[in-house]
Amino acid sequence: MKALVLGGGGREHALVRALSLDPGVTSIHCAPGNPGISDLAENHVINVTDGLAVTELASRIRAELVVIGPEAPLVAGVADALRDRGIPVFGPDQEAARLEGSKAFAKEVMEAAGVPTAKARVCRSAGQVSEALNEFGPPYVVKDDGLAAGKGVVVTEDRAVAEQHARECGRVVIEEFLDGPEVSLFVLSDGLHALPLLPAQDFKRAYDGDQGPNTGGMGAYAPVPWAPTGLVDEVMESVVRPTLAEMNRRGTRYQGLLYVGLALTAKGPRVVEFNARFGDPETQVVLDRLATPIGAVLQATDTGGLGAIGSLQWKPGAAVTVVVAAEGYPADPVKGDAIGGLDAANALDGAYVLHAGTAWEGVRDVKSNGGRVLNVVGTGTDLRQARERAYEAVGRIEMRGAFHRTDIAERAAAEL
Repeated sequence: MKALVLGGGGREHALVRALSLDPGVTSIHCAPGNPGISDLAENHVINVTDGLAVTELASRIRAELVVIGPEAPLVAGVADALRDRGIPVFGPDQEAARLEGSKAFAKEVMEAAGVPTAKARVCRSAGQVSEALNEFGPPYVVKDDGLAAGKGVVVTEDRAVAEQHARECGRVVIEEFLDGPEVSLFVLSDGLHALPLLPAQDFKRAYDGDQGPNTGGMGAYAPVPWAPTGLVDEVMESVVRPTLAEMNRRGTRYQGLLYVGLALTAKGPRVVEFNARFGDPETQVVLDRLATPIGAVLQATDTGGLGAIGSLQWKPGAAVTVVVAAEGYPADPVKGDAIGGLDAANALDGAYVLHAGTAWEGVRDVKSNGGRVLNVVGTGTDLRQARERAYEAVGRIEMRGAFHRTDIAERAAAEL
């Protein structure tokens, strides 16, 4: 199988790495890719939200599977363009991707499907915002209705901050606050059959102790040893299957990955959000643990073959990823700083580096080119060992102004 991956971040590096370990995948291409991905795939520079450009590249390289990593191409209808050309694609079509593209639409679907989630109000004016904030009270949860690269949500006790975010966004969804730890569950779907992956937990706040602004994610780990017994089965029954059924009722077959962000409240699991693609950085640890070759599984979401796969196999042990971020992230990250120590970090047993926001500097040198620059992954027999290896590898990275959280998976590892 020849595979083409769209995207150039840490999630896409993890996808390319997983495909490279699949003996059924004979060649891998990536657009636009990054310096780390270039070790495993041939990179191509195109606009990944341009359906014509993507289909022309896929046709030229005779791709038998196109894996769409980021949300923007999905919302732009790139999956539709590929399916129209008969090219197998991993990712929902434009209408189905509205589950991520519009928080208001997602809430509408959840309500119709009876999915447990936070009470919410869609607000278009300052008056509506004020009424909703009064109704739900602090902590205030204000979400940009559209795509915001994982940074469109503000959770705050400060009403002025909540109101300012609402003004900046325009149309917003304001919700009641869901108390309880959060867990991410990825589910593969071919429209009829659904297959859950391993739950993971990520860390959204920029600094230790869940302080600072929301980010795209500063680290993650899998598995989640403290998750309640039967959580996955419960979520599949109360959330995933009703949602897929409601989408089918609307004439929209959901094919690809449904990301279910959950809050484990005292009243049970509640959906925080849906996404239409693999989450970042949870993908980096979930795919590390996957033992089943990934290529045919992703392709089956497009061909309707998930039912024949049955279940996925997982490696024993655990994985932890720590994000190395650029100075100024998430507000105004500094780009162009030289990165050293990559070979030393990759040489560590049980650890490796995925590139998230990097670019070439000259022929062989690498520089920062984004807010989240690197994902350093540690693996081990349990979370303690995986965490130790991840942080030892992080210690070998050299980049001016870089920072990272020091408490990724700390609590979960301590409770083992």
